[in-house]
Amino acid sequence: MKRSGSADLPLHSGHVPPWLYERMAKLGLAIVETIAMEFSTAAVISKLANPFWFQSFGAVMGMDWHSSGITTSVLGSLKQAVNPHAKELGIYICGGKGKNSMKTPDELVTVGNRTGLNGLELAGLSKLTAKVDNTAIQDGFQLYQHNFIVNTWGDWCVIQQGMNNATGMARRYHWHSENLQSFINEPHTFICGENQGKILNLTAGDAAETREKSLLILNEHPERMLKEINHLVMPNHHDVRMKDVNMKRLGAMLWLAHENKPEDFEELLMLKGMGPRMVQSLALVSEVIYGTPTRFDDPARFSFAHGGKDGHPFPVPIDVFDETIKTLQTAIQRAKIGNSDKLQSIQKLSELSRQAESNFTPNTNFNALIQKERDESYKYGGRTIFGNAKPPEL
Repeated sequence: MKRSGSADLPLHSGHVPPWLYERMAKLGLAIVETIAMEFSTAAVISKLANPFWFQSFGAVMGMDWHSSGITTSVLGSLKQAVNPHAKELGIYICGGKGKNSMKTPDELVTVGNRTGLNGLELAGLSKLTAKVDNTAIQDGFQLYQHNFIVNTWGDWCVIQQGMNNATGMARRYHWHSENLQSFINEPHTFICGENQGKILNLTAGDAAETREKSLLILNEHPERMLKEINHLVMPNHHDVRMKDVNMKRLGAMLWLAHENKPEDFEELLMLKGMGPRMVQSLALVSEVIYGTPTRFDDPARFSFAHGGKDGHPFPVPIDVFDETIKTLQTAIQRAKIGNSDKLQSIQKLSELSRQAESNFTPNTNFNALIQKERDESYKYGGRTIFGNAKPPEL
């Protein structure tokens, strides 16, 4: 069993407005469909199991870049968008928040009936992962969300989140089925996070006698706890700051989109008619699809694709967001009939950005960059939960 990691996130209240939720669903479906088409459904599962990629995924869809709300909103919109196409895509998203999390086992049994997978076994794995994170390891976080994502080949991941009201933080746990042989013989899992003081850890090696007497984990050997590995801790500050972003990566991408005119590489990108702002968003979406795991250690960078619903780092540019969705959907449809030129162009954007980084020295004025995006937001239909963006006062 491989535990992919965990993430600590500030608790945020509020809701996702319908105008953003609908776009998140469309873009999320397009990204998942592209990854499945270009790589495999197993690659989709693997990426979702990575806490850094997941946070970047949420940021590129216009959610608050560091909040706990990314988990609920991304998985909710993704379930709504993907499941109607589950048979075609070969991916099923089960579970959810609160009462919906309790429905996960039943939903997995239904998936088993539709696909030929062992739904009862999947339901058991769903319950076990929740038991381990919520009961076997009592670290102060009470689970309130549980999602189980599985493909038709039986590859799966679990994304679940717990809440700690005392510290004002949520913790997200990611599980991955890769290399699963036995919970007993290969307990290759870890849980990690900031030190919470003394905790009850029934997965520790010296807790064997306690485990044997525990009805909650009887006949199962949960995973041992590792202290430090693959953990993402998001800050409490809501605004995006320069220290949150890899400026060399961001600067190279901005240079590609804004300094190097799109017409200069039009034949290469096949994105005629798109301005620099559109290329900026597509380049970041391209990286979410094609980027390697090392590219996601600064999720805040991906908020520069479509901003954030709260206005950080800038309002969501509705017009650009819609054009991103349209471009990706068109590329997918062309690829389905054997013409993959537009998907190749989108992939090339992330490649060009990486190439530009090799000899790039960032000289971007970070605060000026954000201010420029905010000042020009009204041109792109900028919008937040507080209303529409207005032109700057002269």
